[in-house]
Amino acid sequence: MSDTFRVLAAAEAAADAAPREALPEWDLTDLYSGMDSPQLASDLDTGASDAAAFQARWRGILAREAEKPSGGSLATAIAEFEHLEERLGRIISYAGLVYSGDTADPARAKFYGDVQSRITDISSRLLFFALELNRIDDAVMDAAIAANPKLAHYKPWIVDLRQDKPYQLEDRVEELFHDKAVTGWSAWNRLFDETMTALRFDVDGKSLALEETLNLLQDPEREKRRTASDALAAVFSQNLRTFTLITNTLAKDKEISDRWRGFQDVADSRHLANRVEREVVDALAEAVVAAYPSISHRYYAMKAKWLGLDQLAHYDRNAPLPNAARRDIPWAEARSTVLGAYAGFSPDMAEIAKRFFDCNWIDAAIRPGKSPGAFAHPTVPSAHPYVLLNYLGKPRDVMTLAHELGHGVHQVLAGPQGALMAPTPLTLAETASVFGEMLTFRSLLDQAATRSERKTLLASKVEDMINTVVRQIAFYTFERELHQERRQGELTAERIGEIWTSVQGRSLGPAIHLGPGYETFWTYVPHFIHSPFYVYAYAFGDCLVNSLYAVYENAGEGFQDKYFAMLRAGGSKHHSELLAPFGLDASDPSFWSRGLGVISGFIDELEALED
Repeated sequence: MSDTFRVLAAAEAAADAAPREALPEWDLTDLYSGMDSPQLASDLDTGASDAAAFQARWRGILAREAEKPSGGSLATAIAEFEHLEERLGRIISYAGLVYSGDTADPARAKFYGDVQSRITDISSRLLFFALELNRIDDAVMDAAIAANPKLAHYKPWIVDLRQDKPYQLEDRVEELFHDKAVTGWSAWNRLFDETMTALRFDVDGKSLALEETLNLLQDPEREKRRTASDALAAVFSQNLRTFTLITNTLAKDKEISDRWRGFQDVADSRHLANRVEREVVDALAEAVVAAYPSISHRYYAMKAKWLGLDQLAHYDRNAPLPNAARRDIPWAEARSTVLGAYAGFSPDMAEIAKRFFDCNWIDAAIRPGKSPGAFAHPTVPSAHPYVLLNYLGKPRDVMTLAHELGHGVHQVLAGPQGALMAPTPLTLAETASVFGEMLTFRSLLDQAATRSERKTLLASKVEDMINTVVRQIAFYTFERELHQERRQGELTAERIGEIWTSVQGRSLGPAIHLGPGYETFWTYVPHFIHSPFYVYAYAFGDCLVNSLYAVYENAGEGFQDKYFAMLRAGGSKHHSELLAPFGLDASDPSFWSRGLGVISGFIDELEALED
């Protein structure tokens, strides 16, 4: 998954940039030896023939099998399906990771496109399986599961799958949606990625990529921040037609799919994918919006005073505090900081995280064309996850490392659930990552030697939490308004900018002035393109972890065991089941208030440090 938007785009060193320390690059040979790997070609051919054989054997007979004693051969069919998913998942994971390493390389782009097309063709033969399983009568399926232990193993996946039942379409329509993805939404996603990677920003005579330009918004010199902001706005403005077309097209594509499937609200398909109720997300969003004055508005008013300004400009939002210690953090120090924090919680957790460093599962280097942001890719259970970062040595990069390793640990622990049940809904997928950040932050805070150092750490954490909670709910609100209005017709770039500025203004408060050019900054957020309404999962995860960490601080023996059991469950349990052992309930409105109270409490402490 991506981090909390602290790193949002790929990085490319300028030609005359100062030399950087050597940073790790991942070794993908645990998946395949290269793009021309004979094993990869063989797996593609085997996957195609096995999928065809699977379709020939099982299509049209699943309902009859379910009615046989103990569900007939349903367990065998699901096991074969899982094996196919594992094989195809390994191939597409490798292709995606290779492509993310340099999206500007035509050979990699072609390889990724060709593999994606081939996998789409192969997996089209498997579409019938979930559709037919969902047509089996509930009573028949329940009886089969009760009578067959091997089938019962897959009960969580079957129960989860059947939540899609009301929204699935006739087989040929599903096949059409599936086959056209390569030339539909997936193609627009790729256009966005390749366009964003190619953008260059002129800052003081230097041609910079997006990541380096965004990084200047954290520069201690205000003029550098302003110059970087102007450069961003200028290039975004030059490309508005492209980004507006991509956004309008994808929003309409989603509306068509939602209408055919019968989703009512613009975000209902995301809620279903996340296996979370709309009412729970609504309660989260309402709680965060209600907390804007006590969190973001209050903090930014305080920060304006620290910077000696009546009002912050939008490019001052992530400016460092005056007199804060500023130094680049070497990779080795980042590694020891995160592993030390993890070890303080659980030696087992640190041991798993250490594998990512020792086995070259991390790509942190800055390279031309490298994919946006940061993520942990789970690949498949028979292999292991990989982590991508764009490490610039800033304190927030250390927290991003802690975040992505949290994902990685979670993915390793959930792997034994198998290809069908290891994946975790987004709302819970952020739990381990945000918990890893909190462990790292608390460790650093405990080591703070001076009042000034503690203030700097607290302010940095508050800003991260605002970016994770307030900013992401503002993003979610922006998406809701955009998608709702798109149902009435296309939106102009000017109108999208108006929605963006209005929503951001409400969330950030009167202490921040959104100046000219800021109305274009919606263009570079990749989640709007790749995963509509994904963003609320960050706020969900942060508030959840705040409550979870409070339980940890007051818990006796056994918390770590319960925490690891939650991670090992992967996607096999609903959020209510996973949180129950900790006495937490996401459907309780006070749950969200408790999580938001942690952020407010940090701001209280910052105010006290002013006295």
